[in-house]
Amino acid sequence: MDCSRCITLENSRVRLRPLEPTDFEELKRIIFDAELWKFSSLPAPADALGLAAYLNKAVQDRAQGTRYAFAIIDRETGRVVGSTSYGSFSPPDRRLEIGWTWLGTDFQRTGLNRAAKHLLLKYAFGELGCERVELKADALNLKSREAMRRMGATEEGILRSHMVMPGGRRRDSVYYSILKSEWEGLRLSVFHEFDGRG
Repeated sequence: MDCSRCITLENSRVRLRPLEPTDFEELKRIIFDAELWKFSSLPAPADALGLAAYLNKAVQDRAQGTRYAFAIIDRETGRVVGSTSYGSFSPPDRRLEIGWTWLGTDFQRTGLNRAAKHLLLKYAFGELGCERVELKADALNLKSREAMRRMGATEEGILRSHMVMPGGRRRDSVYYSILKSEWEGLRLSVFHEFDGRG
């Protein structure tokens, strides 16, 4: 994936565009909630310096081609309500991961996350030519695991003691995937209201 490109994606609910340092003012209203970061592999931004570091890291990762972080914008209000990313790129295998996703507490369980995932999956299987999209979650994060199941991802297994979390805990990670051969059916069922076809 060419991470130097400015990618903007949009459907009826959300707009995704590159996350930038200029998002600081909007994000500071929602990001300093420890619950948002309980299961995140990224350090929790606890103050203005932490938020600046978080945004700078997103820009650096994009420049280095390791992660492409998007701002999630609620089209109804025009507000930045969270972030999600592409990462773990494997071009020879036509594979990438969707993750590093968080939404402000007030915007959870509103359909915005599913709308954002629709855009990322559609672009990955369409424009990027992926054959496989991966997602993973902390085994303890039952809310995230349920969300992945609801959007049609297949649970593949648990990698034990997979990662060291910012607090030092060793995390078990549950892997999920969606294959290109499965996307058309999911697009017409799980994500149909965002696709403009029904």
